[in-house]
Amino acid sequence: MRFAFLLGFLLNISIVYGCEVLDDEGRVVALAHPAKRIISLAPDLTELVFAAGAGSAVVGVMRHSDYPEGATRLPVVADVNHVDIERLLMLRPDLIVTWFSGTIPQQVIHKGMPVYFSNTRRLSDIPSTLKRLGCLAGTDSIAVAAANDFSNRYELLQQRYQRKQPISVFYQVWPSPLMTITRRSWINELIELCGGRNVFADLTGSAVNVSMEAVLLKNPFVILGAASPDNGQVSWQHWQRIDAVKRHFIFALHPDWVERAGPRILLGAEEMCRAIDQARQGANHVS
Repeated sequence: MRFAFLLGFLLNISIVYGCEVLDDEGRVVALAHPAKRIISLAPDLTELVFAAGAGSAVVGVMRHSDYPEGATRLPVVADVNHVDIERLLMLRPDLIVTWFSGTIPQQVIHKGMPVYFSNTRRLSDIPSTLKRLGCLAGTDSIAVAAANDFSNRYELLQQRYQRKQPISVFYQVWPSPLMTITRRSWINELIELCGGRNVFADLTGSAVNVSMEAVLLKNPFVILGAASPDNGQVSWQHWQRIDAVKRHFIFALHPDWVERAGPRILLGAEEMCRAIDQARQGANHVS
């Protein structure tokens, strides 16, 4: 009898307090009930919300939220430069998830709408984000399963590639001006996961401009970049002094798999690891 009373009391406590998590800005996000009307203001967050089992609760997204397929049929309430506040409010969200550096209109803040800020810095942030989103949406079991699957696949990639011969890598973010990433980018973690060594890891910032002269001095053995329609590639064939060019170790990767911090990033890791391993075998053959 006492046990039943205690159990009922604890269940009532959980109903009253619902879910409480810390977002990546260190803010407490507390919901008394699972979120049923979620707006996502970043394509990678849209993927994460769906992966956490809350896709049916999403009522609005940012432009370019094109995965999974269900996201393409949802109302677009924002792009990278603008949030349509009127349309957002008409959708009556009970949770907004957005990128840490994204712009949230003050009107949303003043109305007291719950906002979850995300700022993925490392791949290990992805499973923890899945779990927190699952808590907020009341889909914990799905989110935890997705998080564990991600962590297990990551560990398998680590075991396969971490002890292989290091290969120097240049990652091209943008061709003009020529831009790359440092150790502060999750793409750098992908490179290291595959046993690569980012030649510009030690620069300040996250994404930085570099000169072609600097690339020539670093002389990477592999050149990687995202094969995006709006991200043209440098005409590398003009630079035969670079080992990666001379040996044809230039690889274009799926942009959504490497430049979105969502669950599919491990597909990008697998693609990247295969490319670096191909160059590694070439290096061993030369030596």
